[in-house]
Amino acid sequence: MSELVVARTHGPIGYLELNRPQKINALNLPMLTALDGILRRWAEDRTVQLVVLGGRGERGFCAGGDIAAFHQAVTSGEHAAFHDLLALEFVIDHFLSAYPKPVLSLAHGITMGGGIGLASHAPVRVVTRDARMGMPETRIGYTPDVGGSHLLARSPGYFGEYFAMTAGSFTGADAPFLGFADVVLPAGTLPGLLDELDDLIGLDAGQMIASLELLHGSVAPSPLEAEQGWIDHAFSADSPAEVLARLDAMVHPRAAAAAAAIRANSPTSVTSAFLAVRAARAEDHLRSALDRELRLADYLMHLPDLAEGIRAQVIDKDRNPAWSPGTLDEVDIPALTALM
Repeated sequence: MSELVVARTHGPIGYLELNRPQKINALNLPMLTALDGILRRWAEDRTVQLVVLGGRGERGFCAGGDIAAFHQAVTSGEHAAFHDLLALEFVIDHFLSAYPKPVLSLAHGITMGGGIGLASHAPVRVVTRDARMGMPETRIGYTPDVGGSHLLARSPGYFGEYFAMTAGSFTGADAPFLGFADVVLPAGTLPGLLDELDDLIGLDAGQMIASLELLHGSVAPSPLEAEQGWIDHAFSADSPAEVLARLDAMVHPRAAAAAAAIRANSPTSVTSAFLAVRAARAEDHLRSALDRELRLADYLMHLPDLAEGIRAQVIDKDRNPAWSPGTLDEVDIPALTALM
């Protein structure tokens, strides 16, 4: 069996590659355990001065967690094991954000959920222009985790609520504007970047980013900037129900699509995501966001929507989940608020 995480060193550079390309490097416990061990070993290894994190396969860096395994866990009573896996994943995400030496992430193709946790908390974040990124958890009856609520809360205006509630995705070209990346490269150019890494040794994260921008050009304006007006108007509302009311009253062509996307997602998850982004914005601290997300995960994994959402989207693929409760008005808001 091939290694799920390939680690090698070349001079002062340590290369880490997720190696489950047939599953778009979807994360499972063996991968996370290996990743944690290697990162901790290299943190103490003085010969390693730069860590580079990428994912093998043309389809993407990492599609997130292994959703089928999560479904198995929550439908067979293995909630504690699911919780422990998430706790380890969150520890790794936080460790990357505070790593004692530069970490450069290379995100391409599909980079969702858990992939965001690995790629977007690194100190130096490189992404390809055509990457597809997002936190789609409300579509499966879950909530943005891996520090996603923290990243979304730091996005301009109210884009955080927009992407959390709709489960929408964005491109690598949009990632710097939203705060999920630092440097954008054309598709297919990541292998060439590896030849330039020796020139980055000895630089801090800010200097690395500046050097890469000098070599590859500064980030172009994001098309999303033109959307901020209507998004801020709708998603600055005080509750998910009021967000929908504002969207329904708007004539903007994308407002109806956003409202439809929200209504298709789990009402409990939409409410959880909304509250989590608001709480994360008030604190602006990754560790607090991760702790909150783990509390929410423990709560949501015991509700029917997570198993039902994965069934509808991944197992049976009928795209017709039966949410319980079925409307925003029926969501247990006090229970969710207590977890914030």
